[in-house]
Amino acid sequence: MSQITYVRGDATAPSGEGVKVIAHVCNDTGGWGRGFVLALSRRWPEPEKAYRAWHRDRAGNDFALGAVQLVEVGHHLWVANMIGQHGIRTGGKGAPVRYEAIDTALDTLAGKALELGASVHMPRIGCGLAGGTWSRVEPLTARRLAARRVPVTVYDHGEDTSRQGRGEPRDRP
Repeated sequence: MSQITYVRGDATAPSGEGVKVIAHVCNDTGGWGRGFVLALSRRWPEPEKAYRAWHRDRAGNDFALGAVQLVEVGHHLWVANMIGQHGIRTGGKGAPVRYEAIDTALDTLAGKALELGASVHMPRIGCGLAGGTWSRVEPLTARRLAARRVPVTVYDHGEDTSRQGRGEPRDRP
């Protein structure tokens, strides 16, 4: 079984050769303006434009928790907008993260990555503004991607990566 590799760096500048998919978690409200998405938008306008159109036209498409939208941003480079967050605020109803939706999205992403022959690169998805914990997301990533031999690299921006999955840094650069 493949494993998850942890590195210090910027998930919007994935390392290595070949086709790459940058995966991240989006909310189901159409909001795009805080967290990791800002780093994506600084590099490419396409993921935000595609996400907003996907949300706007949701009555006629698959926009919902667990859905994945692949957006090509360069030669052999894609961004996976994954709907894994219900709402945008932590409050009386708990954190917006939806682990089941992330699990479904990662399963879909695995199939798409295998079709493309791609590796997957991500921050610690669902652990920033979504309010999740990596101890819950890491096993989903391992089961849905690494177990299917999809190479996965998790980027900690400025974090000490020696903790390898035990820490809970925010899901943003």
